[in-house]
Amino acid sequence: MSFREGEQSDIARDQDRYLPIANIARIMKRSLPSNAKISREAKEVVQESVSEFISFVTSEASDKCFREKRKTINGDDLIWAIASLGFEEYLEPLKLYLQKYREAEVSYQKQGFPSSELLEGMKQIFDVCDSQAETSIFSNVMTIDTSF
Repeated sequence: MSFREGEQSDIARDQDRYLPIANIARIMKRSLPSNAKISREAKEVVQESVSEFISFVTSEASDKCFREKRKTINGDDLIWAIASLGFEEYLEPLKLYLQKYREAEVSYQKQGFPSSELLEGMKQIFDVCDSQAETSIFSNVMTIDTSF
């Protein structure tokens, strides 16, 4: 295998492991003042951190399911994992989101809406939950000095 082929396979593996950087940047921008700028390096660091966090939480939830002889991880397992890993300050917004998600899922199913419309509705619910939570899910994650 040539160096270039190895380099391309590393890039492909990174793309499989990480959330799209455009999505990361969009989430970061929501938490910052409109005049703030985010460097590519900062986006990449958050991208790697978020991906690692997701793997960490999912692994903890998976271990719980394994001990309980279950094969499917659900929202309650993820919330349990987040609590057991010491991220208590994020529990309330996540519980609220999960509750709203389940309510919307039932409502959409009763009305016969396709799953694509459920996903669009969930984006709106996320915005409502994020604004209703005492602290935003992301408010403790990033701060920036814009006084320059």
